[in-house]
Amino acid sequence: MGLREIKKQQTRTAIAGAALPLFLKHGFDQVTVAEVARQAGVSTNTVFNYFPTKEDLFFDRQAEVEGHLGALVRNRAPGTCPVETICNDLLAALRHDDPTIGLHPDAPRFWQVIHDSAALRAREREISERAETALTTALAEHPPNTANGPDPADHPMPALLAGAIAGTHRAALRELQRRILSGESPTDARDRVATAAFQAFNLLCSGLHADANQTSQELRLPQ
Repeated sequence: MGLREIKKQQTRTAIAGAALPLFLKHGFDQVTVAEVARQAGVSTNTVFNYFPTKEDLFFDRQAEVEGHLGALVRNRAPGTCPVETICNDLLAALRHDDPTIGLHPDAPRFWQVIHDSAALRAREREISERAETALTTALAEHPPNTANGPDPADHPMPALLAGAIAGTHRAALRELQRRILSGESPTDARDRVATAAFQAFNLLCSGLHADANQTSQELRLPQ
């Protein structure tokens, strides 16, 4: 990375670093981009050069979040189950109190700011949808090893599997959020969610690799 790119990244980081405390203190809708610019010591136009919308200022790492699950699937070791890979990544984040999943003292306030803003709630849904789409693409390009794997590229399996994986991952993080906001200690919440997430992902993994000739007693294709 050249000097210019380094300076641009430093400016972007400084702007985002100035914006978040303002949002946490006053709420998203109450803070203007001009106020963020003053706090960061740059012009309003400079802020918009790095962050096209105010929502981008709040979710300054959204591109990383959107691509994370897909990247895990693409970069997994050959023969490794994608469900197992994503499960292990989540469990590692929980085990190491990763602040990006909410194990940080400011996390409850961060979640509350989102809850209080319709614009942020809408953006959060968009981020989740794009993350699932990226995961679908990764699964189509790097499918799991199954007894009867996906056939052509337009097979619905990648999209259905991505929905199940992304939904389970999202539900685990929301349960972590719910527990912490209800007053449970982050340590207890982390441990309970880790256990439940492992069980849920294990069911997905078992179903994915089950013998396709075995029929479920609960789910049957209509005649």
